[in-house]
Amino acid sequence: MHRAWRLIPAAAVLLAAACGNSSTTTGTTATQADGPRQGGTIALFLPESKTTRYEAFDRPLFEAKVKALCPDCKVIYGNAEQDAAKQQQQVEAALTQDADVLVLDAVDANAVAPLVNQARQKKVPVVAYDRLISGIDYAYYVSFNNVRVGEMQGQALLDAMNAKGTTAKGQIVMIHGSPTDPSSADYKKGAKSVLDGKVKVGREFDTPDWSPDKAQQQMEQAITAIGRDQIVGVLSANDGMAGGAIAAMKRAGYKELPPITGQDAELAAVQRILTGEQYMTIYLDIRREAEKAAELAVALTRGEQPAATSKVNNGMADIPAFLLDPIAVTADKIKDTIVKDGFYKADQICTAEVKAACAKAGIE
Repeated sequence: MHRAWRLIPAAAVLLAAACGNSSTTTGTTATQADGPRQGGTIALFLPESKTTRYEAFDRPLFEAKVKALCPDCKVIYGNAEQDAAKQQQQVEAALTQDADVLVLDAVDANAVAPLVNQARQKKVPVVAYDRLISGIDYAYYVSFNNVRVGEMQGQALLDAMNAKGTTAKGQIVMIHGSPTDPSSADYKKGAKSVLDGKVKVGREFDTPDWSPDKAQQQMEQAITAIGRDQIVGVLSANDGMAGGAIAAMKRAGYKELPPITGQDAELAAVQRILTGEQYMTIYLDIRREAEKAAELAVALTRGEQPAATSKVNNGMADIPAFLLDPIAVTADKIKDTIVKDGFYKADQICTAEVKAACAKAGIE
C-alpha cells in the first residue's frame, strides 16, 4: 500500500512552523511560476498540536503538494489548539478572505455543521480531513479506515497477551481518544469487535484532547482500582496516550510492562517499541493522506470533481471518500515500513539509548 517517500526538506518544515500557532488565521503564499495563472485560495485547518503529526507532517506535506500542483495558489493555515471557538474564528476569517476551498480537520466534528453551512452559502466546497464531519453534506472526506485501525490494535493486543499466556489471568485497561473526535468511536468499535468476550476490561476511559497527561492520570486511577499485578494489557488509541500510560506504570514500579498499543508511529513510540516498552503502533501514511487532500483542494479550485473511491454515511448524506489503509507495526516490522518509507531515518531512531535495540532489529 505504501509507496516509498522521503520527508520534505527541513527548510520547508521550518517555513511551515513559522505561522503555525497564532491566535488568528495566518497565511503563506506560494512562489509564482511562469505561465498562465491557475491560482486560488485554499484554507487548511488542523485541530491541535499535542499530537506530533499535525505540525510535523500534515501541514508541511499538504502545503508542499499544493505548491507543486498550483504555484499560484495561496494557502491560509490555522491550528485551533483544541479550541472549537478558535477554530470557528479561523474558518470565518478564511471565508472573509474569499477562500475557494476549506480543508477542515475539526476540533469537534459533531458541532461544525454550521461552519460548513456558512461555506456552502458562499459556494465554498469543504473537504473533511481525517475526521468525519456529521450532520451536513459536503464535497469530500479523506482519512484512514478507522474501524480497521481499532481492529488491528485489538488483535495485536490479543496476540501479545496470548503469546505471554496472560489473556485469562487479569484485566485490560482501554484508553480511548477524545469524545469529540468521531474517529475515536471508530477505533473503539474496531477494538471491541476483536476483544469483546475474550478479555476482561477492568477500566475504560475516553480522553479529552487526546491528552498524554490525562492518559497518565487515567492509568494511575486504573492501577489503584485494579491492582498493579492484575493489569495484563493496555489498549491505547494513540502513541501520545501510550506514553502517558507507560509513565504511570513506571511510576507505579512495574518491573515488566504489559503489552500496550498505539497509533501514529511517533518517533518516541517507535523507540519504545524497539526497547520493548510499547508493543506496537499503527503506521499511517500521512503523506498520502495530506497529498490526497491537497490534490482534491486544488482540483476544486479549478471546478473539477474527482471521482471518489468510496462513500461514507455521516448521518445526513453519503460523502464521497478516500479511505487509506493502516499498517500494524511491531518491532520486527519497523525496518521494512517506517524506515523503508523514509518516515524516519535510521539515525533519527537509533540514538545512543536505542542503538543496541536498533542493531537487534537490523536497523542501522
